[in-house]
Amino acid sequence: MEWSFVFFLNSVLLGVGLAMDAFSVSMANGLHDPKMNKGTMCKIAGTFGIFQAAMPMIGWVCVHTIVELFSSFETLIPWIALALLSYIGGKMLMDGIHGEEAEEAAELSAGALFMQGVATSIDALSVGFTISEYGWLMALTAAIIIAVVTFILCMAGLRIGKKFGTQLSGKANILGGVILIGIGLEIFITGVF
Repeated sequence: MEWSFVFFLNSVLLGVGLAMDAFSVSMANGLHDPKMNKGTMCKIAGTFGIFQAAMPMIGWVCVHTIVELFSSFETLIPWIALALLSYIGGKMLMDGIHGEEAEEAAELSAGALFMQGVATSIDALSVGFTISEYGWLMALTAAIIIAVVTFILCMAGLRIGKKFGTQLSGKANILGGVILIGIGLEIFITGVF
């Protein structure tokens, strides 16, 4: 692949496709905390962007170094995403059902954000196979484009979630939990079947 308009277009489209899970999780986070400040929104979107950029690069490195190990790990990706998103979504769902939603939603913990970042980007590891023909600079450029697209889409998802979170007030945790579990199931079903 050469540096061309098609390379950049492919990278943007790849970013959009990979960011859909992170976009949905961002909406759920916005639902959970409708009073979220811009700094927290940037932290969440930035975390997702970093993970979405890192995973294809890790996959690219794996293709060029330890292909056999990576191919055996690939079958676990849907299971890991399902487990992480089900755990986070289940906790949000239970909090909403038990009425543990406070006036001001608790800030998303670093551990929960890390788990969301891994869960929404782990399928991007396989993108390393897709970009394996790229040199390291092109692969890095594609990863940066993916990160920027993810950041933009996650900021949009957070804003949408915040808007509907205010309107849904007491049901935001339940809806957010259901969305996260649904995303986990979608990743699992797509990856296994």
